[in-house]
Parts: sequence; structure tokens; C-alpha cells
Amino acid sequence: MHTSASTAAALLPLVGGPANVTSVAHCMTRLRLGLADRTLVDDEAVRAVPGVLGVVADDDTYQIVLGPGVVARVTPEFEALLTAAGELGLKGTELKEAQRRRNATPLKQTLRRVANIFVPLIPALIGCGILAGVNGLLTNAGWLPALTPALAAIASAFMALIAVFVGYNTAKEFGGTPVLGGAVAAIVVYPGVAKVTAFGVTLAPGQGGVLGALAAALLGTYVERWCRTWIPETLDVLLTPTLTVLVSGLATLYGLMYVAGEVSTTIGTAANWLLTTTGALAGLILGGLFLPLVMLGLHQALIPVHVTLIEEQGHTTLLPILAMAGAGQVGAALAVYVRLRHDTSIRTTIKSALPAGLLGVGEPLIYGVSLPLGRPFLTACAGGAAGGAFVGLFAMFGEHVGATAIGPSGWALFPLLAGDGGWAVTVPVYAGGLLTGYGVGFAATYLFGGLTPSAPKGRGR
Repeated sequence: MHTSASTAAALLPLVGGPANVTSVAHCMTRLRLGLADRTLVDDEAVRAVPGVLGVVADDDTYQIVLGPGVVARVTPEFEALLTAAGELGLKGTELKEAQRRRNATPLKQTLRRVANIFVPLIPALIGCGILAGVNGLLTNAGWLPALTPALAAIASAFMALIAVFVGYNTAKEFGGTPVLGGAVAAIVVYPGVAKVTAFGVTLAPGQGGVLGALAAALLGTYVERWCRTWIPETLDVLLTPTLTVLVSGLATLYGLMYVAGEVSTTIGTAANWLLTTTGALAGLILGGLFLPLVMLGLHQALIPVHVTLIEEQGHTTLLPILAMAGAGQVGAALAVYVRLRHDTSIRTTIKSALPAGLLGVGEPLIYGVSLPLGRPFLTACAGGAAGGAFVGLFAMFGEHVGATAIGPSGWALFPLLAGDGGWAVTVPVYAGGLLTGYGVGFAATYLFGGLTPSAPKGRGR
């Protein structure tokens, strides 16, 4: 049985050893490594390590898919090995930074920074979202009335202060002092803003949400850096933080909160209009295009939209539709498994990756099965489009299905479902979408996936 320590120990030499690793981080499912020399990595050997579900490589990071929970235990073990080796040093960092500058584009940099700000918040969003769902179920059923207020407080506290965490991470990402970013962003959720009037409108605590917090902290970072260019060192410790909080705080109160609030409201209104008016078509397009977005890493740009919708409405109606892409991927993989019954290698890959796929971790199936085969990737997208259209169709009838948190999908999304009709509506609609995605993904791949069964070795004519 492999352990977190053994997995980390097995991976380190396969990615070029300690001297080749310049940075270590992780998201919900992936160990993200910065590498000085990509050519030193043995991809096939990495994929063969027990516990590894797949590999994703781009210009910025080498990402090893380990799955939810596992990656959080393997990462510190991996970091401990690097610390012991003493090789996570300046030389590798400089090489990696030079490579990053050569390959950087404005879009890639923006998406990376968005991910660095919001991805660390996802575990708390998941935990609080599940508790909010459980609390809603208990409240609707009238069970444990003495406990539900406590659960409500626990589930809601993080969302009430999420602006502070966004501000902290924004300043950290853009080179400012993190705590100053958090301090400026805290203005957005401070109850006292209700006494402030901007543009003839009295502000409301939380107005602008995460978008306002992000903008406030970003402005604070630039103000701080500007202050440090002219304030004498002897006065820096007093004047720089004071001016940073004052200037950005006033700009937040008398501009950013109002503007960000209007943008947030527009996002919520647009999402509702889109699904209510063109739900089936919107679901078809969103469900069909999400796998390519994941493959290119562009799905990170949707994180602030999801969080904004959760703040505005209590749930994001986009995530259940986008989750249908994973259902199409599972259906396609099952069709490949049936059609290529004599291909032991691909069937072994599918058997190991399918449980993760059912829980919404689609990268192993994408990079290990459908994408290398070509046409099954397109038929998987067709399954996602069909599932998205199914969920979107019910939105046109007024039955919106949302999720109280982001991160999980597939079967793992059931505890996070929410909507005006309660679980009695959201669960059947979401389950129907998954079944539609599975069925269409399977049928499209089986019939049009370009799969030709080969005869078993030694038994051909």
C-alpha cells in the first residue's frame, strides 16, 4: 500500500530530482511544480507511480493529478524532501523565472494570478458550502432546531469575510503586503459603511463583494509600491501603511464599492436572464465547451464569476451545467472501454481513472484516454453539451439548479446542490443531467468515436 511519503519519494527523482524543482504548490487535485528543465522529467514513469491519476504540463507548471485529499497530504511530504535536500534554491528559481518570462503571455499571466488568488479559498468554500446544504436540509425538515443556528453561523462566517481573504491573497500575488490588502478589503464588509453615501446612494456592507475586494487590494498594492519610491526609510514604517490604507480606503468607499456592486449585480442578472431565456442553448454551449476550457486552463477565469454568484444569490447556477462536461467524459470513456475490449493498456487506464471521473476529476480521462484518441474527446464534449442542455432546459421552466460552493463536480456535487425548489427538485434535475451526459457521451463515442476493435493478440486470422 502506497503512502503519502512513498508517493512523494517516488515522484521526486522522476521530475529531475531536487535540483530541478524551483517551486511547489497544490490546488484541489494537482501537485503543481515549477521545473528548471522540463526535459529531465520521465512522464511515463510519473504516470505509473501508484496514486498518480494523470499529468498536465503547460509553459508555467508541471501538474501531477493526485486527486482531492491525497494531494494535500503528498505536498508537505514532497516539500520536506526538498528541504532536506536543500536544493530549492536561487539557481533553479532564476532558471524557472527566465523560462516563465519567455513563455508568458498577458492571458496566461492573468489566469495564473486569478488562480493564485481564488484557488486557495476553494477548500473553505467546499466545507462551508456542504455545511450550508446540510443546515438547509435540517431547517426544512424541522430537525435539530437547537443545532441549526450554530451550523448557520459556522457555514456563513467564511462567506461573510471572504473579501478579506481575497484582499490578502491579491496583495500577496501582486507584490504588496498581504495584511494591508486584507485591511483595505475589510472595508467592503465592515458594517460601518452603511453610514457612507456615494453617488447619492447609501453603501451596504458587502457591496461589490469579491470583485470590490480584489480591486481595493490591487489599488492598495500600487499605492504601497508608489509610497515606497519616495518616502524616506526612517518614515516608511509609519507613513506607507497609513497612506496605503487611507488612499485606497477612500477610493474603495467613494468609487470601487459602488462600481463593483453594479458589476456584481449585472453578473447575477445576466446569468439568470441567460438561463431563463435561453437555458437549453446556453447549457448546450457551456456544457460542450467546458472540456476544452479545462484542457487549456481557461476555466480558472470563471472562478470569480462563481464566487460572485454565490455571494449574490447563495449559489452559482453555472457550475452544475459546467459539471455536465465531466459526465460526457465518463460516458465517452465507458464507450472506449467497451469498444476496445482487447486493448489492455487503455482499459487499465480507464479502470483506474473512472472513479476519479465520476467524482468530477476529469484530467486523468482527458489526458489518458479521450484526448490521445482524438475523436472521443469531441464526442465527450457532445455528451457534456447534452447534459448541459438538459439542466438548462429546466432553468427555462423556472427550476434553477445551483451549487453553494465551487470545486467538486460529478457525484461529489450532490451535497452542494441548491435552488428555489429545494433538494426535491435540484437533485432529480442534476441527476437527470448526469445520466443524459453519460448516455449521449457513450452513444456518440460508441457510434462516431472512430474506434475500431482490434483482434486479441495471437488469435487473429
